[in-house]
Amino acid sequence: MKKSNIAKLILVVTLSFGLMTQLFATGGYFRHGYGIKYGALAGAGTALSLSSFGAASNPAGLAFIGTRYDVNFAYFSPSRKFTVTGNPSGFPGTFGLAPGVTESESNGFPMPSLGANWMINDNMAIGAALFGNGGMNTDYPKPIFGDPNSPDAGVNLEQMFFGLTYSIKLGENHALGITGLFAWQRFAAKGLGMFGAMGMSSDPANLSGNRHSVSTGVGVRIGYQGRLLPNLAIGASYQIKTSMSAFDEYKGLFAEHGKFDIPSTWNVGIAFDATKNFTIALDVQQILYGGVKSIANPIDPKALPPAFPDGQGGFIPNPNHVPLGADNGSGFGWDDIFIYKIGLLYRVNDWTVMAGYSYGDNPVKESEVLFNILAPAVIQQHITFGITKKINKSNELSLAFMYAPSNSVSGANVFEAPNQQTIEIEMSQFQVEVGYAFSVK
Repeated sequence: MKKSNIAKLILVVTLSFGLMTQLFATGGYFRHGYGIKYGALAGAGTALSLSSFGAASNPAGLAFIGTRYDVNFAYFSPSRKFTVTGNPSGFPGTFGLAPGVTESESNGFPMPSLGANWMINDNMAIGAALFGNGGMNTDYPKPIFGDPNSPDAGVNLEQMFFGLTYSIKLGENHALGITGLFAWQRFAAKGLGMFGAMGMSSDPANLSGNRHSVSTGVGVRIGYQGRLLPNLAIGASYQIKTSMSAFDEYKGLFAEHGKFDIPSTWNVGIAFDATKNFTIALDVQQILYGGVKSIANPIDPKALPPAFPDGQGGFIPNPNHVPLGADNGSGFGWDDIFIYKIGLLYRVNDWTVMAGYSYGDNPVKESEVLFNILAPAVIQQHITFGITKKINKSNELSLAFMYAPSNSVSGANVFEAPNQQTIEIEMSQFQVEVGYAFSVK
């Protein structure tokens, strides 16, 4: 490798790790696309080999891209709020919220990513990538759940992956790939102490207001990519559920005593060259949230205290009480979701113009809005655009933009008297991203 390229790589690594402490507090859970080019196609591209970040969605594609280095920097801005309609009833055994509109603060986050690919020979490649898988972040400026020990409320989940990929060609037009993933995440929550005071947690000391808790795990993604016809390529990829160590400081909040695993996903796609310069990519992805109890378990009124005041100095027992943090404790109630993506790519001279659109199921049901105040991941659409300019034969610069229109979900406060309170959670977001890549012949 040339000395100038080594110097560029060192600079990229230094800048990325310098920003890592602020990484991935994005308010969603999965990113719409990994790497600036795939992001500009709204995440489509399972059948396309565009950059070293392709390993995040299909590791097989690295066998076709040559030796190259990629660095991306994105500024991500989610807007989150919730509206409570109706006054608390004050009835024994209920948990009412103050009516009104509350907006989350902390609406801007830097998100760097780093990738590299090395061709061992004409048929084999090894890749490395550092990227984020979204996160959840809310920062409400008041104690929405009535915690007397906290002036505010919210959560912060930061999630990062380091992937090592091996990809091999099977003949000229087909390849298989496998990526080993090291996952790191940390979590903190504040303003939830009232749930412990009411006897609703299995471990009130490890429920809210503690330091950030760190969790790690390892996972695997496998993929295939091939060209069936001169103008038609296909791809498929699957990532197993990543078993993570527990968040010990929050084992009284998450089901299974602090477990927060990363769900399995699969995606398939085709890419059709309508002309020499114009490509259409179509993808389908499924995220299997239902396999992770802390994400999928529905909120349950049985999580209410083991006994309710009867208003006369006594208590009414709740024999079905299931506390937060228990094996079957309440979670966010997210469903498995499908996401459908289309990306358009047009090349002219040294320019490549990209656009995309994705539409996905909403993981949040109307019955689950109470806990999802903390993680209002109700976005369903992404509209994207991007351009790439070749600076010379070895270097290119890219710019991309993403807009996710506002979406909301409204439902009853299940911890209140019937028809007493309605909660609406709402979210929108945009992202601006710049990327630089250089290849080595």
